[in-house]
Amino acid sequence: MARIFDHDTLHSIAQEGIGQPFDAMLDALVDGLRRAYPGHITERPPNWIPSLAGGITGVMYVLHASLSEYLLVFGTPVSSEGFSGRYHIDVWDCVLSGRMDTYYCEDPSSARAYAPGDTQLLGRGQTKGVYLAPQTWLLECGQGPIITSLPMALGDAVFSALDGRILYETFKEYGRLALRELLRGKI
Repeated sequence: MARIFDHDTLHSIAQEGIGQPFDAMLDALVDGLRRAYPGHITERPPNWIPSLAGGITGVMYVLHASLSEYLLVFGTPVSSEGFSGRYHIDVWDCVLSGRMDTYYCEDPSSARAYAPGDTQLLGRGQTKGVYLAPQTWLLECGQGPIITSLPMALGDAVFSALDGRILYETFKEYGRLALRELLRGKI
């Protein structure tokens, strides 16, 4: 078993919390995900881990991790902007609150604003510039060989912030969840 997450299902679940205060939004999202994907969403309370990738600074709550997929909530209470990175995976973002502005590097003159409920795909090999308005929170799903995304996802923590704790917390949570999925037969 490689992929379990369906983007239409994720989008539908995300709609349940949109427009609610942050804690209620997060509770509705996580409860819906646990019902739709029993045993594949962490049962632990939120463990917010700092995330620095391509200059985009925020926090993430990892809901699922395996060798072929991840699912997390990412966001920031203040604005942030930067570079998406170029991945060998597909990355889907559904805006839960706030606004995400993007432009693809192949067409820098065309910006697109994504509001709550909108979903955006960063396909394998593509890059984009990203701006997150204050109080922007995303449900993010990555699918493909996840390990190939880790250098970009953790590069700023290593080379810019010089923060080993971010590395430790990220690998600890990712490793715990990925091992749990491997023991269940999911790669």
